[in-house]
Amino acid sequence: MNTTPLDHAVLQAAASWFARLHGAADDPGIVAQWNAWLAEDARHRLAWRYVEAINQRFGNLHADADHAHQVLSAAHRERHSRRSVLGSLCIASTAGLLGWGSWRQGWIDSPRAWFATYRTGLAEVRPLTLRDGSRVWLNGQTALDVQFDDAVRRLRLYRGEILIETGADTRPLEVVTRAGRMQPFGTRFSVRDQGLRTTLSVFAGAVQATCAESGRTLRAEAGQMVVFDVQQGTASGSATALRQDWSRGVLVAEDMPLGQVVAVLKDYRHGHLGIDPGLDDLRVVGTYPLLDTDRALAMLERALPIRVVRTLPWWVSVEAG
Repeated sequence: MNTTPLDHAVLQAAASWFARLHGAADDPGIVAQWNAWLAEDARHRLAWRYVEAINQRFGNLHADADHAHQVLSAAHRERHSRRSVLGSLCIASTAGLLGWGSWRQGWIDSPRAWFATYRTGLAEVRPLTLRDGSRVWLNGQTALDVQFDDAVRRLRLYRGEILIETGADTRPLEVVTRAGRMQPFGTRFSVRDQGLRTTLSVFAGAVQATCAESGRTLRAEAGQMVVFDVQQGTASGSATALRQDWSRGVLVAEDMPLGQVVAVLKDYRHGHLGIDPGLDDLRVVGTYPLLDTDRALAMLERALPIRVVRTLPWWVSVEAG
């Protein structure tokens, strides 16, 4: 199977075909054109499977989901002759198909995440005050266990991101992820779990990180960011305001590339949000609401030479205006 990521134009074409079939699956002419498009290129078939997967995952969040399913079922019957082609797409490697495993929705994760003390939804930021006086903010799609005993205060982050202001307590505090553990020294810092890697951003005080397997340690001071895994870590530049602004439900863009802004907004909405690569480097300035991404996109549309195209309720793209 071709593992090259599909480009924006191919994905948009697949979404457009999906929308056309939504209203005309019983039209033999349109179905024939669609079948011809599928047969033209393996990338077309991969893009179609991606659109189908997005619909299966998010289509039921919209009022017309049942109708869409009926239409597509009819379309599937019409394209019976294409089954052998689509069946060879090897989507058994689902984690590799167009970033399936990195959708950031957190469904493929440790089962322990489902039973964590605290969990948040996709577009939810939740503040907590712990028994020791520490303040913690949970970003969207976060799972956190809080385990305090007489000897230690331990926070286990299974997925997502937290921002912490440590409280005064004689017991040591540690934050544990799959990559390792972190011990703060009177500080404000954020921890972002990225699967096998953890990003640590320190805004006040200092934090020592220890890799889970190698035992290697590295120390991050205020204003620093480090990235580490189970074996090693490295300084990764300055701690960005982005890694704490989300706790206020906002994205503050100061000459930020539009591609980066869209990448952040993806984490706070259901479905697909794409961008024409030619727009990636447009510069963005302003404050945008993370928990209302439709409003954020409308604000971007007013400020920049772009247009927001909603091909389907769960498929949105940013195009040149």
